[in-house]
Amino acid sequence: MQREGAQTGAAQGGAAVPGIPGGREDRIPRLQRRIIPILVSGQILGGIGMGATLSLGSLLAAQLSGSSSWSGMAATMSTLGAALAAVPLARLAQARGRRVSLSTGAVIAGTGAVTAITSAAIGIFPLLLLGLMLLGAGSAVNLQARFAATDLSRPASRGRDLSIVVWSTTIGAVLGPNLFDPGEAVGAALGLPPLTGAFAFSVAAQLAAAAVYAGGLRPDPLLTAMASREHDAAAPRPQGGLKVLRSNPRARYAVAAVALSHATMVALMSMTPVHLRAHGASLTVVGLTISLHIAGMYALSPVFGWMSDKAGRLPTILAGQAMLVVSLVLAGVAADSRGAVTASLIFLGLGWSASVVAGSALVAESAQPQDRPALQGVSDLGMNASGAVGGALAGPVLAATGYSGLGLASLALVAVVIVWTALQRRRTAPEKDQP
Repeated sequence: MQREGAQTGAAQGGAAVPGIPGGREDRIPRLQRRIIPILVSGQILGGIGMGATLSLGSLLAAQLSGSSSWSGMAATMSTLGAALAAVPLARLAQARGRRVSLSTGAVIAGTGAVTAITSAAIGIFPLLLLGLMLLGAGSAVNLQARFAATDLSRPASRGRDLSIVVWSTTIGAVLGPNLFDPGEAVGAALGLPPLTGAFAFSVAAQLAAAAVYAGGLRPDPLLTAMASREHDAAAPRPQGGLKVLRSNPRARYAVAAVALSHATMVALMSMTPVHLRAHGASLTVVGLTISLHIAGMYALSPVFGWMSDKAGRLPTILAGQAMLVVSLVLAGVAADSRGAVTASLIFLGLGWSASVVAGSALVAESAQPQDRPALQGVSDLGMNASGAVGGALAGPVLAATGYSGLGLASLALVAVVIVWTALQRRRTAPEKDQP
């Protein structure tokens, strides 16, 4: 596994690299320290924009369509939008850098919020679906930002840097839903249709995030990381993400581990509110359970980032899978206990966090610098697609086997990751799984 191109030159005495103030690679650590807060700020703004609209999107979908059966299309279209945006944004990053890619994605998401407001004003349901799909680009930006945190990071701190950006998503996700009432007040003052005030906040938040990325990511971290190789005549040309997967077993494993862990999480999480309500739980209990699950997903991500740097990527992924096993077994054997279900959702979030943080760090270091954006785009596409499939299949499984059956059936996905991890460990030397 190769180190960042920028770091290679540093080991050779601080070679000049275009785009870095002072032109020397020994400035990279200082640049990295400045980039992380920029990414965190953009993540918080983007999280506010997404959190303020997705829940209201389901209500607006039911209102415009005239049927509550269409309410689930809000999350579906947003997930589809994130999946569709992943590869194009990655290609844009490869060609023009993270600054252009992240700011463009945020502008697209802001355009989606404007489209959603327009759909409510003129009463056209398909236009709302389009707006929600465009909003999904905001989720793609959030995913790509975690990889941007690794462009200039050293291998010993790559997991930590990535996990800090992942953790910052929590702030926006928590603040966003609390803007429903203020959003409606602002929307009423602006003459917007009911249920669209929060979308106005989303427009402002996404445009602010675009400005943060466009103004703050100078010099661009990805272009800086690639700069030393661009002047190397022997440097290979960039490959597409699928080509990297075909030729790189380590990359295949990393992408699969992230995707399967995400599918496991979405499958159980998406059906938990349905299960709890069917067993008489109040909305307060349902909300508390999901809140604790989200806390498990993000609150300890820096811990898992540190763990992946110190103990290694593969051991951290295995630890995540162990927590997923605990979650699924609890769901399988104690589905009638609200306490057990809540504990199951907490472990589900923790297992997801450990697996995705370590897996994403492994994705970031499993290819040459010029190939990383393409591989990361494919990884994000696989993550969103697997989540959509997992959520779609969870309903029929729940109907056929109940919540216990869903939990036990999901163990099959975990088993695949565990076996693949064991095989991957046999192929690599026990060296903390670092390049």
